[in-house]
This record gives sequence, structure tokens and C-alpha cells, in this order.
Amino acid sequence: MTTQTDITQPAGGERAAAGAPAGQLRIGSLTVDSPVVLAPMAGVTNVAFRTLCREQEKERTGTVAGLYVCEMVTARALVERNEKTLHMTTFAPDEDPRSLQLYTVDPKYTYEAAKMIVDENLADHIDMNFGCPVPKITRRGGGSAIPYKRKLFRSIVAAAVKATEGTDIPVTVKFRVGIDDEHHTHLDSGRIAADEGAAAVALHARTAAQRYSGEADWDEITRLVEHMDGTGIPVLGNGDIFAAADAQLMMDQTGCDGVVVGRGCLGRPWLFAELSAQLRGEEIPQEPTFGEVTRIIYRHAELLAAHDGEDRATRDLRKHMGWYLRGFPVGGEFRASLAKITSLADLREKLAPYADSTARAEDADGARGRKGSPAKVALPDGWLNDPEDDAVAEAGAELMNSGG
Repeated sequence: MTTQTDITQPAGGERAAAGAPAGQLRIGSLTVDSPVVLAPMAGVTNVAFRTLCREQEKERTGTVAGLYVCEMVTARALVERNEKTLHMTTFAPDEDPRSLQLYTVDPKYTYEAAKMIVDENLADHIDMNFGCPVPKITRRGGGSAIPYKRKLFRSIVAAAVKATEGTDIPVTVKFRVGIDDEHHTHLDSGRIAADEGAAAVALHARTAAQRYSGEADWDEITRLVEHMDGTGIPVLGNGDIFAAADAQLMMDQTGCDGVVVGRGCLGRPWLFAELSAQLRGEEIPQEPTFGEVTRIIYRHAELLAAHDGEDRATRDLRKHMGWYLRGFPVGGEFRASLAKITSLADLREKLAPYADSTARAEDADGARGRKGSPAKVALPDGWLNDPEDDAVAEAGAELMNSGG
């Protein structure tokens, strides 16, 4: 295994998050009332889904406490005012704080994008994604390949922090354990991010080679928490949180300050109500009946239609149907019909027979979402030769993609 740099830790003091009241999370100038963060997922965590999650949390717990991050946008596309990218940065009028994640490979565009966010008041929080394991990204030196290049990684984080100097907009950084088991980078990445002024770090406890397969190694979150002691910034854990008990166990086991949840909320926008209640020591709301889920599905459709128009909304909603229906006793014919909806009226008609169903999902807390298989990480030729090389990744590495 490659040995990571032993960066000297500051003497004395504990991480700042330890001073936050129980159940809260402090990220720079921001304080959120639940240490639960929605992970950005391309094509999923748009304004419609975030609004739905927030509504469910408010309905089931009486408050909106978590941090809901916008789907990832590319720094260069934002700077160039790509129409689709600007549309992706839409926030609800009452969304507070407004959290936006940047995918970036170049300090120049990082600075310009962050400065644009500041100057045009586009968001209250900037998260940076260095966790994408998708081959077409890593083979160009983007995503989870970047932290191995320590100088380049440092320059990108520093550029974002410099652009936000003098503001209340914190910059946070998300990364993986490393490229593979021979090239772990998370300890260096955490300390570098802290040195350059990041307000928090989040670790997906898998390597890029694992993608989403197997189990997340929470012991690596523990290692990062211990390594970051004295830096003054919180550490968030990510990986295999599918139930409220999972979040509690991760925090208890690793000592992390909060959790980042991605795949666990697919088809379960009410999960954040359960997570925040668990971590605030409140009664956990009951899982919804299928009748309630049909109303949530329709509300999701309404919100998507308001954002993207009815035609695109109904097409986009189709991919959510398998997630929403998981564990419920409905037949294949009904499932197939929902994958072909063409309008809100069509959806309403198909859901109507189940409006009073009291059935509850089986294995609601089971793992969900993409898994795949581990594979060798595609990298540019010679990428592993020199971790101190700070050359910017090749053209095309800034392509939009999901990951983290």
C-alpha cells in the first residue's frame, strides 16, 4: 500500500464540530439543525427532489433540519453560462441554505466559477466533488483521480477558497479513500483541504476501484476522523446508509460529525425525516403506506413539471418508479405501466386504485441503487508516476457526470 504523507498535525484543540450542540452540524458560517446531508446525484437531486425531501421532513418531523445539496454542476460550464447548467442551479424560493456542488479539474475555472457564485449570489455553500469513479472521467484525470495529484488537488481547493474570501460561503470537499487499495489518498486529501481553508470534508468510504460494490469501509472514516483531529473542521461519513439506525451506527462507530446520504434516499424522500429524528433523539416517523407513497409520487411529478415542463417531467420520473415501488406488493403489469407514463393525468389515473392502500414495503431499509462490480480504475498514461505533478487534466475531463 502506498504510504501517505505524514502531515504534521497542529498541537492541541479538538475539531470545531465537537462544539456544536447535539444534533447540529456547523460548516463554517452555516449551522444546520441535523447532521444529515443529501449527496448530490446527477439527474436526481434537482430542485424538485430536494423540495420533496424538505417537504417530507417538515411534514413528518415539524422542521426542515438537513442540508440538501444541488445536483453536481461543472465549473467550466457554469462559467461559460451553459443554459442547461444554469437551469440545474435552480433553488426553491424558500431553500435555505442553498448548497451547490462543483465538479472541477482546473484551478482557473474553479476560481472563476466560485467567484461567479459569490458575485451573483447563486448559493450559500460550495461543495467540491473529487469522488467520481466513472471511467470516462478518471481516464482523463478527473474525479477520483485528482486527489492522487496532491499539488493539483491543493491548487483546486485553494482556488475555490480564495474566490470566497471575505464572504460567509463555506467551501467543503468530498473524496474517496483513494484510487485503489494500493493508492489511498484520503488522509492527505483531508489535511490538504483543511490547510487550504475548506470548512469540512466528506469521505465516501470506498476506493474508486470499488465504485459502489461491496461494503463501505467505515474504519477508513475513523482513520480520517483521527487524522483530522486538531484541524478545526468536521468530518462527514458517506457509504451504506440506508436507514436511520445506519446513520447512528456510523457516527457512534467512527466519531464522524455527520453523514452524507445518496443511494439510500432513492425512492424514499422521507428518509431524511427518519435520519434527522434519529440523530436528534426524537421519535422516528413510521414508514409510509403505499397509499401515502402514491401521493408522494404524484407530488414529485408536479414539482418536476414545474421545473422542466410536463413532458420532460413524466419521462424523467420513470427512472424513479422502480425505487418507489421497491418492496410493495404490486404486480409487474402495474410497474410496467408506470414506466410508460406520458402525462400527469395519466399518472394520476394509474395511481388512483392504490390511493387507500395500507400496505407497507418489505425490506424498506435494504440496500438500493447502483452497485456494479469492482474494476481497475482507468487513468491517463503515467498518471501514477508523480503525485506531485500539478498539470491540469486533459480537455474533456470536465464532462458532466454523476459520482462521489
